[in-house]
Amino acid sequence: MQFTDFLKYIPKIQKEQLPAVAAHSKMAPKGRLVSQSSDYYKTKNPKESAVMMLLYPQDGNTHLTLIKRNTYPGVHSAQISFPGGKVEPKDNDLKATALRETCEEVGVSPSEVDVIMPFSEIYIPPSNFIVHPYLGLAPNTPNFVPDATEVAEIIALPLDVFLDDAIVVNKTMTTSYATNINVPGFKVQQHFVWGATAMIMSELKETIKNVL
Repeated sequence: MQFTDFLKYIPKIQKEQLPAVAAHSKMAPKGRLVSQSSDYYKTKNPKESAVMMLLYPQDGNTHLTLIKRNTYPGVHSAQISFPGGKVEPKDNDLKATALRETCEEVGVSPSEVDVIMPFSEIYIPPSNFIVHPYLGLAPNTPNFVPDATEVAEIIALPLDVFLDDAIVVNKTMTTSYATNINVPGFKVQQHFVWGATAMIMSELKETIKNVL
């Protein structure tokens, strides 16, 4: 989809009722839904983080920004995610966290991003984080500069591909909390996107499709 055409749908997206758990559940690994109840995760005293779902024009077409994290000791090693990270004391609010982390991880400064709206928060049990996603637009093609310590690869996902249900697949996996389970996700190039990122993507995808 041409970026100029996509911009026309932004006012409708802003007015759309977010599908929240109804969309998250479509990409939730087995056993994950019980942890998405606020009654469940608020008793865990979770840490807070924020991510940016950044859309931008590339060759005129709309693309969504994903990153592959570097390999490190931890539950999210080498996974596909959105730019983002934990709240720091210097952040004025969660939106500021998403903007700061986007700048630090992929080199896109806050001045280059128009933050459109927040999306539904989601709980990540293995790391005990609440993630607050934000939808942002970069009017111009960013000059991405990946942080060498955190980002192994920046992935440009065309919006038309993202909205195509053909990229929704299932994979048998062993995770940090289960063995040989059937996990739904998105096939993005050679990557399999699952877990919290796929659940967040599911809400974004449904919200966009509802206004087209």
